[in-house]
Amino acid sequence: MTMRRPIILLLLAPAVLLVGLLFVAPLVSVMSLTVHDGTSFTADPIRELLDSRVALVVLERTFMLAASVTAICLLLGYPAAYFMSTLRPRVRAYVTYLILLPFWVSILIRTYTWIVILGREGIVNTGLGALGLAPVQILYTNVAVHIGMVQILLPIVIITCLASMLDIDKDLMKAARSLGASPAQSFWKVFFPLSVSGAATGGLICFILSLGFFVTPALLGGRRSIIIANLIDLQVHQTLNWGFAAVLATALLAITLACLGVFWLLMRRRVEFSGAGLGR
Repeated sequence: MTMRRPIILLLLAPAVLLVGLLFVAPLVSVMSLTVHDGTSFTADPIRELLDSRVALVVLERTFMLAASVTAICLLLGYPAAYFMSTLRPRVRAYVTYLILLPFWVSILIRTYTWIVILGREGIVNTGLGALGLAPVQILYTNVAVHIGMVQILLPIVIITCLASMLDIDKDLMKAARSLGASPAQSFWKVFFPLSVSGAATGGLICFILSLGFFVTPALLGGRRSIIIANLIDLQVHQTLNWGFAAVLATALLAITLACLGVFWLLMRRRVEFSGAGLGR
C-alpha cells in the first residue's frame, strides 16, 4: 500500500495542477480584488455591496429565480423519471436519447428559438390571433425566463432522478404490496423515501446551475430580469468596476457554498437517521 501511494499521487499530479492553474488561481485572483485594488488594501467594494440597494435586490431575485426554476424542474422531472423507470430497458434507452437530444443544440440557439416562439409576432401569438384572442406579452418577462431555463435544465433533473430510481430494488414495493399496502402506500412509504436523495441531488445541481445563468435571462428577460451574472457582466464591461464585480462574484460563491453545506448536513443527518432506524 505504501508503494502505491506515490504512484497514485503521481497520477493525480497533472489533474491537480490543471485545476490549480485553470480554476483555483483565477478564483483567488478575482477574490483578491474584493480587498485589494492593485495598489493597497481597501474595503470600499464590500461597503459598496452593503450600501447598494440594486445589488441586494438582484441577489434576492437571482436566488428566487433559481429556487422557482428548481421547484418547477422537480415537479416536472420527478414524475417523468418515475415513468421512465417503469419502462423496459430498450424503450427507456430510446426515451433517454430523446431527452438528451436538446444537448446537441447550443443553448444560444435554443434561447433564440424561444424568442421566435414567444415574440409579439411569434408562433404563440399567431395561434392566439387565429383563435380570435388578443396577443399576450410573454417575451421579456419572468415567465419567458422560466420557460427557457426549465427547458434547458429539466433533462439534467430527469436523468439524475432516473439514475437513483433505477438503483431501487423493485422487489421492495412488491413486498409492501404483499403485506397489504396499496399501490399509493407502497410508493409513498417505500419508493419515494428511497428516491429522495437522487431528487435532492438533481435539485441541487439545477439550483447551482440556475445561479450562474447569463444568456437566457439576458435574451428572454431583457432589462426586467437582470440577475447576478448580468450585473457582474455590466460592472466588468461597461462601468469597469472590477472591485464591485469581484465582490458580487464572491458573495454568490459564498452563498452557494453555504447552500452546499446545508445540503450536505441534511443528507448526512438523513443517512444517520436511516442507519439508526435500520439498527433498531
